Amino acid sequence: MDDEPRVLDALEAILAADFRVLRAPGGEAALALLHEEREVAVIVTDHRMPGMTGVELLRRSQEHAADALRIVLTAYTDVDSLMEAINTGRIYHFVPKPWDPAELLLVVRRAAERWELARENSRLRDELELAYNTLRRETAETRARPLSFDKLVGAHTGLGAAVQLARKVLDADTTVLLLGETGTGKELFARLIHDNGPRGARKFVAQNCGALPESLLESELFGHVRGAFTGATGERRGLFEEADQGTIFLDEIGEMSAATQLRLLRVLQEGEIRRVGASAPRIVDCRIIAATNVDLDAEVVAGRFRRDLYYRLNVFPIVLPPLRERSEDIPVLAEHFLRRYRDRARRAVPGLAADALRCLQTYPFPGNVRELENEIERAVALAEDGRPIGVEHLSERIRQGAAAAAAPPTLGEAIERLKRRMIEDALRECGSKTRAAERLGLSRQSLQQMLRRRQS
Repeated sequence: MDDEPRVLDALEAILAADFRVLRAPGGEAALALLHEEREVAVIVTDHRMPGMTGVELLRRSQEHAADALRIVLTAYTDVDSLMEAINTGRIYHFVPKPWDPAELLLVVRRAAERWELARENSRLRDELELAYNTLRRETAETRARPLSFDKLVGAHTGLGAAVQLARKVLDADTTVLLLGETGTGKELFARLIHDNGPRGARKFVAQNCGALPESLLESELFGHVRGAFTGATGERRGLFEEADQGTIFLDEIGEMSAATQLRLLRVLQEGEIRRVGASAPRIVDCRIIAATNVDLDAEVVAGRFRRDLYYRLNVFPIVLPPLRERSEDIPVLAEHFLRRYRDRARRAVPGLAADALRCLQTYPFPGNVRELENEIERAVALAEDGRPIGVEHLSERIRQGAAAAAAPPTLGEAIERLKRRMIEDALRECGSKTRAAERLGLSRQSLQQMLRRRQS
């Protein structure tokens, strides 16, 4: 905008090669153009003009083009006028008269680029907010929707016995002890028991007892009062209070210290907790599901785990079999993980080739389901779009382990495998080593020795 036609002609000549230019001889005409056009990137205006000044135009233009970058052409240097323009007009740049055409073009180009960048950032912010809100809504819906045993992979095959036991204890508040190797899905199983029981609408909280030192674990589980230890600047609720009316899942229960075991025993016996540093107890009502991958019988004998606590926890043991004992579930599990990581990575990987699937089913998976999930995630990253995952996409560890497992066993190896299978079956069905030894016709000491040889 400028009140001199020759100046408007000169400005248009400079800018028209790069931009679509709208021109106005005065403030009212400029505001009318802004009202019609809406998307204007840059406003270039003379500073002092009769009628509406450039500063007044820039102030009023914010109603129509709030994001436009504002450039003032001025031959005046009085401080008060410039300060008014800065304060009320949101000026991007001042160009002194007489202006250099190349310099003016450069200033306008930079202003237009900044406007484009701001608009793109705004678009991306809107998309991100939309995606975030969608994800939050979907997550809330998923959390509100209980997990189902029927949708658990292996519920009717390898995990069938464990699922049947879990269904029997759903409606009771019986303490459950989940036994199984690392990676067999003990936390998922605990959540299934919670979601499908009468406390399913209440809170489910989980804590790995081996992940924190003793002092921090006690504070995390039972809470603390102000001044209980250095850094305790206020009161804090523990996880048992968080899980009141709901379920608390204590993973790696065998890693608890003796002092924490005693506190947990008090919860199981009396239903009360005492915050660290507090003198008065608090009553809590929560179901306890514990899990371990260690032999608690042996820990009791060694004096590392309280016998009375073990009896309180081992009311209803459920053994989750390792993946090597449920190889029939591997194809379905692999396909499930393939879909998950293919969608996350936006890769067009159609499935697993037959040789890769055979390799996975032969490999013993000491890391169980978690190891299988990690392997599929890696294979998806290596596979080519449009082609299935082949054995060449599997790790060397998987290929070599599968080849060793597939080799014909010697007579001694076959006997050892049979022994191992019989022991594992007895342990799973009996729930304790003493009863398993009785079923196998062995002394408890002999069974312990066989298990130690198996682990060595």
